[in-house]
This record gives sequence, structure tokens and C-alpha cells, in this order.
Amino acid sequence: MEDEQSFSDICGGRLALQRRYYSPSCREFCLSCPRLSLRSLTAVTCTVWLAAYGLFTLCENSMILSAAIFITLLGLLGYLHFVKIDQETLLIIDSLGIQMTSSYASGKESTTFIEMGKVKDVVINEAIYMKVIYYLCILLKDPVEPHGISQVVPVFQSAKPRLDCLIEVYRSCQEILAHQKAASASP
Repeated sequence: MEDEQSFSDICGGRLALQRRYYSPSCREFCLSCPRLSLRSLTAVTCTVWLAAYGLFTLCENSMILSAAIFITLLGLLGYLHFVKIDQETLLIIDSLGIQMTSSYASGKESTTFIEMGKVKDVVINEAIYMKVIYYLCILLKDPVEPHGISQVVPVFQSAKPRLDCLIEVYRSCQEILAHQKAASASP
């Protein structure tokens, strides 16, 4: 089963949350950000090139125009490949673990997997960042101290969804974690 719902990020931008229910013990949440706007891309490119043309008319050095074109193209490629994330996915399977995938605008993907045996809990945390923001995070068990937490792994770092979206994902994660704890407790 699959459904999609619209939410907003902490800045008011649109986000789309796709929920895929594969089984009671396996769910996937895909949070999509808006694609790169052609209008903003054109505005930045024109601004850089007009500034370079202005310097060219003052200095009459063609290297300035060549450098501006080269720097703009390298900057755009770097932004698309290393910064602009179009989609973040959280896949949770109660018997295996949690997989987080970030898909960049260039097509590059970055995946992190956490074994379920290392997961202590999934919680919504709050932080102060000029205002109070909420984020979903995975608490990892401390291998030395059984009741301790060794690491906090934030989820959906790029999209920064608001609390209403996080609650949807949190509730489903808690259902799967409860299902996993019940399955591991029964003989």
C-alpha cells in the first residue's frame, strides 16, 4: 500500500511524504523536496556573468569572462553533486534494521544502514536554531552500558520537515519497533 501527503519544511517550502507499507514489519518513508528552480538558477548565473562583464569592460581582460563562466559551471556542478538533496528515504524493517538514503540532484546516492540490534529507540528531538525546530533521530545503544546511548543519528537532515510530518513517521516507526520488541520477547 502506498499513499502520499503534502507537508511543509521549517521555512514554509513544500515537501511530499510518500509512505509505502510493504508488511506490518516493513515500511518506507520517502520525503521529496522541490527540484532546483530554473528561475533561481538563471538569476544566479546572470548575476555572476553580468558582474564579470562589468569587470571586463573596466579591465578589458577576457580572462575575467572565461573565469566567470568556468567558476559558475564548476559551482553549479558542485552544488548539484554535493549539496542539493532531492529526496531522503527511511526504510525500516523490524528484523534487519534501518536504512537511510539521500538522493542528490546529480543522481548520486548516499546510503547509511543501522542494524536493528544497535537501535535503542526512534524519538523526536527539539533544537533551538533561531527558533525551536524538531527533528527525528535514531538513538543507538551503548555497547558498554546497556541503558546508555552511544550516538544520536538525525533523520531527514536536508528536508527539515515540520512537526506534523515527523509525527507521522514517528508513529509508524514506533509501531514497527513495538512489533520487533514483541517478536524478540516471545520464545
